[in-house]
Amino acid sequence: MWDFQLSKAIALMARTLPFIGLRMVIYFGITLAYILVTGAGGGIGYLVGGRGEDAVGYAFWGASGGFALVSGVLYFAREYLLYMVKAGHIAVLVSLLDDKPIPDGKGQIAYATGVVKERFVESSVLFGVDQIIKGIIKVFNGTVMTIGSILPVPALQSLLKFVTAIINMSLTYVDEVILAYNIRTKQENPWAGARDGVVLYAQNYKNLLKNAIWLTLIVWALSFVVFLVMLTPALAIAAAFPGATGFWSVVIAVLLAWSLKAALIDPIAMTCLMQAYFKATDGQQPRQDWADKLDSLTGKFKELGQKAMNFRGAPKPSSADDDLPTVS
Repeated sequence: MWDFQLSKAIALMARTLPFIGLRMVIYFGITLAYILVTGAGGGIGYLVGGRGEDAVGYAFWGASGGFALVSGVLYFAREYLLYMVKAGHIAVLVSLLDDKPIPDGKGQIAYATGVVKERFVESSVLFGVDQIIKGIIKVFNGTVMTIGSILPVPALQSLLKFVTAIINMSLTYVDEVILAYNIRTKQENPWAGARDGVVLYAQNYKNLLKNAIWLTLIVWALSFVVFLVMLTPALAIAAAFPGATGFWSVVIAVLLAWSLKAALIDPIAMTCLMQAYFKATDGQQPRQDWADKLDSLTGKFKELGQKAMNFRGAPKPSSADDDLPTVS
């Protein structure tokens, strides 16, 4: 049915508690910032409204402004979160999946930080690799993974749209899995490692898609349960907000559920897809025909190849025609 062991992924979360704790602190800290700044914005808006008829409206827009402010800060912090939290956790999980113990005398976070810095040097490099991978996967999925090839029933348009949405959501963790491959193979050139990882993904997309869809359904189910559990504390918190209590209680419940999902459910799902990816690609080499297909589909794959060629220490092409590294 699928090619991963959910129990093993959960067990690995227990073995990487330092990172789970770090994720909890960061993501629940973000949620707390949302609650405090949104509440403060609502309070300021309420005071500006002068407790008159428009006070509730002012409070709503003040709270919305606070929510938008935190969202903006988080948008600019996403590079740091990827570099220090997600990539570090991936580095430790790769070692544990390969039954390689963490060196004695080193904590998980210190070890992971060293691995990530060795592979990517700067957060901007890792972030750039990640963004290009996402762009390539998006184009590839939209072009090659046609929904008709999976469910060829033209009359069922609503069902087709639903399945398409599931497929799009199911590929959330693909870029992180390719980063895991990059770390696992220890190539000196992170752009070339990412290129190989993308090609291997394309070679095995049908099998990986099947696993990703199952994971998405599991994640959706767990996230919905968490949301329902979080509604009660969210109602209590939202009661302190001036006006629109019902609306903000739902928003807070979503934020609380999101923080738990990002801290615990997402790494479990990512680890499961890592298992499936490593199993599917074990012993394989990136094939040139798939590299050529990707090259014809999106300029981002060409960009990835060019960055691999221009990376320090990478061999230079012998002529202007050899503008991309060869995939064996």
